[in-house]
Amino acid sequence: MAASVSPDVRLIGFGEAATAFAAGAGWAATAFDRKTGDPATAAAKRAEYRRAGVAGAETLAAALAGGALVLSLVTAGQALGAARAAAGCIAPGALYLDGNSVAPDTKRAAAAAITAAGARYVDLAIMAPVHPARRAVPLLLSGPDAPAGAAALAALGFAGAAVLPGPVGAASSVKMIRSVMVKGMEALAAECALAASRAGVLDAVLASLGPGWPADIAYRLERMTTHGQRRAEEMAEVAATLSALGVPPAMASGAQGWQQRLGGLGIAPALDAAARLAAIDVALATPTTKDAA
Repeated sequence: MAASVSPDVRLIGFGEAATAFAAGAGWAATAFDRKTGDPATAAAKRAEYRRAGVAGAETLAAALAGGALVLSLVTAGQALGAARAAAGCIAPGALYLDGNSVAPDTKRAAAAAITAAGARYVDLAIMAPVHPARRAVPLLLSGPDAPAGAAALAALGFAGAAVLPGPVGAASSVKMIRSVMVKGMEALAAECALAASRAGVLDAVLASLGPGWPADIAYRLERMTTHGQRRAEEMAEVAATLSALGVPPAMASGAQGWQQRLGGLGIAPALDAAARLAAIDVALATPTTKDAA
């Protein structure tokens, strides 16, 4: 018999999404993040646990022990490895909600590992930024155990969970294909703003696009410089999704490059829009050791 789900969540990964969901939620949570294994980041990560009111575990096995509901929220590049590691210590019958931004084939490989361990796997797609919505963020769930996953999330106060009929991979297909547009627009914003700035016509270009575009582009640049590395991993999964469908991922791969480039610049998150664009311009114009080689 499947394990019953109680308001006791086990979190794999404790970044932006997990923090947004757990802080002030009113339910018990135990989290494991691999940064606690690095002396350079362990203290800061444990402080994040305390601020959010969750218990921190030193190992994945300790985090998952006896847990009936597991929520995986890691970066795209870690998602499959996290599922395979979890399969070695997850409780039989537990629900494993995979909320990572990866290709359908990656989700299916993760599902194979989890179900082989006797647990239940749910393809979970987070369809909008977690801030400021937090537990009201729109979610899509697919797979045989998606209704159970949606019910568990509703009991935890998630107001935007919806079941998408279809197998594991259906929800992630929507997320990945949507990201061609969403993350592609971010890349276009960066390319447009940088070129306009260097040509000395930024204000005129933004005015020609219409009201709201200065704030829109400023927001997209902030997302890329702050989260570009993680977004680049997601866009690699998007490209894999398109390739599996026989669609050349030209735009997805281009967006991946821009996300990787801007996310690796180390731009301070607190800069205003003008200072951020200036910092991007200077950083991209500065030759690196790799360029010199």
